[in-house]
Amino acid sequence: QVQVVESGGGLVQPGGSLRLSCAASGSFWSINAMGWYRRSPGKERELVAVIRNGASPNYADSVKGRFTVFRDNVKNTVDLQMNSLKPEDTAVYSCYVCFSEGDVRYDYWGQGTQVTVSS
Repeated sequence: QVQVVESGGGLVQPGGSLRLSCAASGSFWSINAMGWYRRSPGKERELVAVIRNGASPNYADSVKGRFTVFRDNVKNTVDLQMNSLKPEDTAVYSCYVCFSEGDVRYDYWGQGTQVTVSS
């Protein structure tokens, strides 16, 4: 099992910046990937950014060049630095963890933190 603590959401004006943080803990064998997803009203949950073990970060096309994801494999944390925010970035952002227990892999999403981009 895994638990996550998410922080950093809030209200920001267009063009502003926010940094989201997530810390994972629990009883699992290993973490295979960490990242962030988001869900806007009336839309499906979508990948924002993810870092898988041994791989480069993967970003949604809509955030490339504006968002940067950082992962600390020792502390089991993942941060999302969001710059040049747009109103269409408004969503609930959830921390994502892919972890293993034995030969079984699990996907877990946190409850999320609200990001609102508005003037």
